Amino acid sequence: MFNRDVWKEIFEAIQKNKLRTFLTGFTVALGIFIFVTLFGMGNGLNNTFMKFFGDDATNIFRIYPSTTTIPYAGYKAKRQIVFENGDLDGIIEEFGPLVEYITPRIQRGGVVTYKDKSDNYTTYGVGTGMQFAEKTIMMKGRYINVQDIREKSKYAVIGRMVEKDLFDTEDALGKYIDVAGSVFRVIGVFQDDGGDREERNIFIPFTTRQLLEGNNDKIGQITLAFNKAIGYDGAMKFERRLNTYIRKKKEVSPDDPRGIYLENVTENLKQTQQFAGILQIIIAAIAFVVIISGIIGISNIMVFVVKERTKEIGIRKAMGATPRTIISTILLESIVITAIFGFIGMILGIVVLNAIQGEFLEENYFITNPGINSGTAIFVTILLIICGTLAAYIPARRAARIKPIVALRDE
Repeated sequence: MFNRDVWKEIFEAIQKNKLRTFLTGFTVALGIFIFVTLFGMGNGLNNTFMKFFGDDATNIFRIYPSTTTIPYAGYKAKRQIVFENGDLDGIIEEFGPLVEYITPRIQRGGVVTYKDKSDNYTTYGVGTGMQFAEKTIMMKGRYINVQDIREKSKYAVIGRMVEKDLFDTEDALGKYIDVAGSVFRVIGVFQDDGGDREERNIFIPFTTRQLLEGNNDKIGQITLAFNKAIGYDGAMKFERRLNTYIRKKKEVSPDDPRGIYLENVTENLKQTQQFAGILQIIIAAIAFVVIISGIIGISNIMVFVVKERTKEIGIRKAMGATPRTIISTILLESIVITAIFGFIGMILGIVVLNAIQGEFLEENYFITNPGINSGTAIFVTILLIICGTLAAYIPARRAARIKPIVALRDE
C-alpha cells in the first residue's frame, strides 16, 4: 500500500485534477479555520470574564449600606443605614473562625497636588486587609499597617499612574502630597492587574479619614474575606447568616429588598463561569457543525472522484488490481489532501487569532487574548482527517465492487 508506485500515482492524480483537489482541500481548510477561530474567540470571551473577577480576591463578601424601603421596628421607611467601626468588631466576634480578614472602605474624591501638578483622584480609607482583597502589588515601599491604623497616621499609598502623573521620573517615596487640603506622606507605590484605572487610586488609613471628617467612626462599605476551607456551599450558608446578622443589628426588615446589600463575589464568579461554559459549548457546537459540513463535502467530492475514475478503476481491476488495492489508493489520496489542507487551515486560524489580539478587540467586543490550545487544534484536525477518511471509504468500497466489464462501458 505504501510503495513508491502508489505514492507516485496519488500525486499524479492530484496534479492532474488540480481544481478537484483544491475544492476538496478548501472545504477541509475552511472547516478547520472556522473551528479554530470560533473556539479561540470563545476562549477570549471566557478570558474577559475571568479577568473581570481575577483582579480581586474571590473569597469576598462586600457589604453596602443603603436606604430602607419599608418601615420596620418603629423606624420609618427611607432610613439611611450607616456602618460604624463597632460593626467590624461585631462581625469578628460573631463569625470569628469563618473570617480570614475584614476591612472597611471609605471612598472619597478630590484634588491631589504635588508641587505645581495636580489632578482628581479617588481616595480610599481602608484597613490592612484591603491589600489582599484588591490583590494590590507593591512596587516599592509598603502598604498601610496596623500601627498606621492605630495612630491615625497621615500616610498614603499611591498607584503607579498617580506617581507617573504627579512625579514624572521623580521617586514618590517619602514625598508629601496634598490630598483635598490635607498633607500626606507617600509610603508606597502599587500596581494592579486591573489596569490604569485601578492604578489611579490612593489608599490611606480609614481611621485617618474618619479623623479628618470630625473624628467620627462612620464607614462606607465593609469587605470581608471568608476562610476558603468552607468551600462554595459553606460560603452560601455564611452569606445567609451574615445577611441575617447585619439586618438584625441594623434593624432592617428581612423582607426589605434594600437597606443592606451583600455581594458574594464567589457566587458571581460561579455564575459567570457557568455562563461562560455554556457559551463555550454553544460556540464549540457551531464549530463542530462546520466540521461536519466539511466531512459531508469531502464525502460528496469523493463520490464524484470515484465516478470520474470509474473506467480507470475498471482497467486496473482487469489488470489484476484487488479491491483492497483500489480502496487503499482512494483512501490514501483522501488522507493526503485532507491532512495537508487541514493543517493549513489550522495554522491560518492560529495566525489570525494571534493577529487580532489587542486592546481594540478587548474594549469593543469584550474578547481578551483569543486563542486555542495547540493540542486541541491538532486533535480536531486529526479528527477531521479520520472522519474524512471514513467519509471516503463508502464511495471507495463501492468502486472496488464494480465489475471490470461494467466499468469499461462507463461513459
